[in-house]
Amino acid sequence: MHDRIRESTAERFRLRLKVAGAVQGVGFRPFVYRLARDLGLTGFVMNNSQGVIIEIEGSERALADFKERFKIEIPPRAIVNSIVEAVIAPLGSSVFAIAESSMEGSKTTIVLPDIATCDDCLREIFDPSDRRYLYPFTNCTNCGPRYSIITALPYDRSNTTMKKFTMCDLCAAEYHDPADRRFHAQPNACPNCGPKLEFWDSNGKPLAGNHDAIDKAIEQIRNGKILAIKGLGGFQLMVDASNPEAVRELRIRKRRSNKPLAVMYPTFEMIRRDCELTDLEVDLLCSAESPIVICRRNGVGLSVANEVAPGNPYLGVVLPYTPLHHILMRQLNQPVVATSGNLSEEPLCIDEHEALRRLKGIADCFLVHNRPIRRHVDDSVAREIAGSVQIIRRARGYAPLPITLHQEFPESIAVGGHLKNTVAISKGRQIFVSQHIGDLESLESNEAFKDSLRDLTELYELNPSCVAHDAHPDYASTQHAAALSGIKVAVQHHYAHVLSCMADNNVEAPLLGVAWDGTGFGLDRTIWGGEFLTVNATSFDRVAYFRSFPLPGGDIVAKEPRRSAAGILHEICDGSYSCWRKSLPDKSFSDSEAEVLWKMLQQGLNAPQTTSVGRLFDAVAAILGLSQKCTFEGEAAMMLEFAATNENTSASYQFGLDQNTAGYEI
Repeated sequence: MHDRIRESTAERFRLRLKVAGAVQGVGFRPFVYRLARDLGLTGFVMNNSQGVIIEIEGSERALADFKERFKIEIPPRAIVNSIVEAVIAPLGSSVFAIAESSMEGSKTTIVLPDIATCDDCLREIFDPSDRRYLYPFTNCTNCGPRYSIITALPYDRSNTTMKKFTMCDLCAAEYHDPADRRFHAQPNACPNCGPKLEFWDSNGKPLAGNHDAIDKAIEQIRNGKILAIKGLGGFQLMVDASNPEAVRELRIRKRRSNKPLAVMYPTFEMIRRDCELTDLEVDLLCSAESPIVICRRNGVGLSVANEVAPGNPYLGVVLPYTPLHHILMRQLNQPVVATSGNLSEEPLCIDEHEALRRLKGIADCFLVHNRPIRRHVDDSVAREIAGSVQIIRRARGYAPLPITLHQEFPESIAVGGHLKNTVAISKGRQIFVSQHIGDLESLESNEAFKDSLRDLTELYELNPSCVAHDAHPDYASTQHAAALSGIKVAVQHHYAHVLSCMADNNVEAPLLGVAWDGTGFGLDRTIWGGEFLTVNATSFDRVAYFRSFPLPGGDIVAKEPRRSAAGILHEICDGSYSCWRKSLPDKSFSDSEAEVLWKMLQQGLNAPQTTSVGRLFDAVAAILGLSQKCTFEGEAAMMLEFAATNENTSASYQFGLDQNTAGYEI
């Protein structure tokens, strides 16, 4: 017996490859299976908690061909971070197989983001002869839901919200056929065995199902009604973008007075008619990530109402990215507002019964389905700045892809700031960053923050030894960190900004970091926001900062640029009331308001000092008469940016540097 094994393996070699990265849910195992079979190799491939394990056995030449073709033919959505190769004893195996997944070991594999519908699936959806014709949950290994449906690692159907749907014989045949692009596509389904649509009235009464539900939804949008649609990572609110009354009504009900609303267009050609697109913006719009892209309007023949983005030369646009969106938009054939399904500053609704309760009085009707969403994932927002892509909001299509660092860290969590919150965990050299969570200003947002932190920690079975939090003691995230186990590390707000930029751009210390911000708790217990920090391997020094000025009223100044103007003009006028009163923007304050403010400023009552460049922008916007009160954060700075963009000048400002014990004051 032993002689026969030695004889059969004499000219054979066996390799074990441990592949780490985004290699689950992208057709990676089917790719390896087909490649190995094509080269006559035996062995197996399987998912595990760290990625994919491959064992291949055959001639030395065939193994070399495998490694060469592996690099060239890897699936387009796969990301390979590392391959650990080992030569092991040949086993004389006779076939190549996809083995059952292993749950052992530390969980470090990368969970893939949700991916926009691929061209192959689109062709099937709109082919009347195809069995998935107009089926809104069509997907394959190259597209479809991932992060929004996964419940545990490794990425197998039993670890997703699709486990409740048993595949029919035809879908099961695709799933087990190595030649099919749905081979091991975990969310695979069809009209016979997969999720179903329903159209509900505002009280949750079903009025239509499947394609009739889409027809009903289209009818309501055309009639100026507000539709709540259960999308990929949560609910969206949709109205006819060309109907000013419908958009105004949405703003009133959603309590979102002026903040720009995103617009979904049926086709790329329609976007091009309304916007001036760069090559980079075209690539972003048509990418598998399919974010909302902020593009400049062309100003002529615009097919959306001014109420969508009042006073704004830019428009946030997105193309359909799920089969449901594609079917709905192709039949509707006009742009719609597609904004998050929530009240302003609250988290997304992800469950239809929760949506009925929380969107009552906002939505007129609901288009829902019975595929559960595991976690809320908002649309990502991107913009081209100085010829590069800047992700403004990192969510669908990008989260939870990690940032990989040069060194390993102990298992840790970071709870983020109070505004625009995200959370993150560290596992080895990888920092897994959550989807955008939002401002922690409401009970619902705080619960979503805690759920997201717990979810990411449990998904990777993290045992954190360290908890990083903002140095501000009153942030909701800081207070939650105090209740967690592990060593607490307080990080100064602007130092965190610089460190994040370093990690995101793969830059090492020493360096000079510039952080211009709205507010952040300074080491001297004042409000920082215009900081120049020299960073070394373990800490930082504040070497320069903007001259401080008072903020009368404290936190309320973020919503009232006129108060920032009052504070900075108080510094400029050097205690002269007549100079100060005359310099204030026209009609920004009544006489009685001005007198109260003056006393606050003179006596330093509820008028903390700040170096914030964000508040400086607000002050200038108010002095120029652009904005006295904001309806959303950053509104005044945006208006200042738009005004400055229209100025054709290369003029610059003079500034002084005064050195003191705290550094250089600008």
